[in-house]
Amino acid sequence: MTEVLHTADGQVSYITLNRPEALNAITPEQREYVIRLLAEASADPGVRAVVLTGTGRGFCAGADLRGGSGGGERAAGDVARMLRLGAQRLTAAVLDCEKPVIAAVNGTAAGLGAHLALACDLVLAAESAKFIEVFVRRGLVPDGGGAYLLPRLVGPQRAKELMFFGDALSASDAERLGLVNRVAPDAELDKTAREWAQRLAAGPTRALALTKQLVNASLDSDRATAFAAEAAAQEINMTTEDAQEGVRSFVERRSPEYKGR
Repeated sequence: MTEVLHTADGQVSYITLNRPEALNAITPEQREYVIRLLAEASADPGVRAVVLTGTGRGFCAGADLRGGSGGGERAAGDVARMLRLGAQRLTAAVLDCEKPVIAAVNGTAAGLGAHLALACDLVLAAESAKFIEVFVRRGLVPDGGGAYLLPRLVGPQRAKELMFFGDALSASDAERLGLVNRVAPDAELDKTAREWAQRLAAGPTRALALTKQLVNASLDSDRATAFAAEAAAQEINMTTEDAQEGVRSFVERRSPEYKGR
């Protein structure tokens, strides 16, 4: 599929939305392909990190509505079903990916595009990037898990402000609010994303996967459940080669060499 570019650099999988003429507004076909690539990255031991980005001036301007059926007649439940099988599956695919996912936000991230970025484990943004909760401008309710993600990142009051007004948020303001890990000059975004991805790919892959699961689940857990999950994750992780290598390298006073196993 030329509208989604997929390349590999060592143990890093690069997924690039490639419809620059539409600011990478995502079509159903693109969405399904990205979901598939994320599932494949989870299952492939040769992939140890994922970078998600776009070409041109947009990271992703949201779902492409131009190819839809417009205002035709809908049966009860059609819209909810469409969201469950569409936008929500895309966000879940990022959250559930067993490898760390970096969003390299090269331009406008609006609507579903903003939520696609915010679902990633780490968010890098070019100085020219913008985040827009565009739904209110169209008289719509946020989708793609936005009302789940945003309050957990910035709190309910800030989330409501962003969603009620739909104003464009600059990369620097997004970083200040905690939506972005780091802002990079436009010309250095790709370099920074590659450096971060390579660091992650050299890390203890299963420990990172378990850490991701613990952090994501903690936001919906009470203390007892979170502590039990942590203990179970430690038990599982200590059976991995990387955990044994980490302990061995500490005792031997050398840098660890993780294999992702």
